[in-house]
Amino acid sequence: QVQLVESGGAVVQPGGSLRLSCEVSGVSLGEYAIGWFRQVPGKKRAGVSCMPSSDSSTWYRDSGKGRFIISRDMSKNTIYLQMKSLPPEDPGRYYCATKLSGGWPLCIATTQSDEYEYDYWGQGTQVTVSS
Repeated sequence: QVQLVESGGAVVQPGGSLRLSCEVSGVSLGEYAIGWFRQVPGKKRAGVSCMPSSDSSTWYRDSGKGRFIISRDMSKNTIYLQMKSLPPEDPGRYYCATKLSGGWPLCIATTQSDEYEYDYWGQGTQVTVSS
């Protein structure tokens, strides 16, 4: 059974930093593309960042460039999203997802449109930005 479990969501002040984690079980991350998404009430889930299965390139939506870093630790089968300089408009529920053999087209779709498909999703972790 495949499971993705996010953690690390918290209340942070504007301008603060946070690292989200996503522990994956049931599949080996080496074969999967990984993605992070943000959703706020009433809006569609939007891709924030992506890393394809084929290489270590990283992809970001424009709003996250220079502020977010996606990474994965194969030894722990865990993916991360390091976030800094969080503005008040970045709160939401953050989700991780994986897709078998997902490549650059998936990452382009993830970070530049809302047209993407992933195989497995976590339940999300809440990030609140408040002073």
